[in-house]
Amino acid sequence: MTPHRLFPWLASKTYGTFTLTDAIRPSERHPLVPRQGYRIGVYRDPRVPLRWPMLSAAVSAERLFDTFLALLEPLGDIVHVILESSHDSQGVGHVDYQRTHIDRPVLASHLCDFEEMLLNDGCTGLAVLADGQPMEVQFDEHKLLHVYAPHLKPFRQVLRRWGIRRRRVLPLISEAEHLHHTSPDYATAFQQLALRIGVGTPRRVFSD
Repeated sequence: MTPHRLFPWLASKTYGTFTLTDAIRPSERHPLVPRQGYRIGVYRDPRVPLRWPMLSAAVSAERLFDTFLALLEPLGDIVHVILESSHDSQGVGHVDYQRTHIDRPVLASHLCDFEEMLLNDGCTGLAVLADGQPMEVQFDEHKLLHVYAPHLKPFRQVLRRWGIRRRRVLPLISEAEHLHHTSPDYATAFQQLALRIGVGTPRRVFSD
């Protein structure tokens, strides 16, 4: 949210061969050098004794959106989508907008029309869930990709096709101090996307 002209380090978004979108920047005080790759982990739900395979990927800006769309293919032809907005949250949570049972190619077409906002707005995220199967792909506010599924092999194959390699150690920009960027135009575009998809009544989710 801070203008780049006041803090020049925010204008830098290329780290070797890895390029950030405009959505997020590392903190100047505690910089983390972003790099491309993915890592495998286990998701633990603190509310129930649930352990679920997951992967998290950081993808350079020039191939990020196409990689995200490719990761949706293993979810099947009918999916559910949750749009997430923290534009007016003042740091106390976000608002979820949900649409169930939408054709994946139709959803992908809508998302393509809003690619610039989805890539560069640090207050927009979304999750796409399979219908009838426990699989989910997230494209979060940090422009990281997360996959939750009982079997990760189809998603790992997608990442391999796009040249994203597994790393045993992969610090993510969300795990260090960082800054988000947004604008009133992005907030407007988010609402237009929500209307285009045909979401239901929004639900506010508060931070812990």
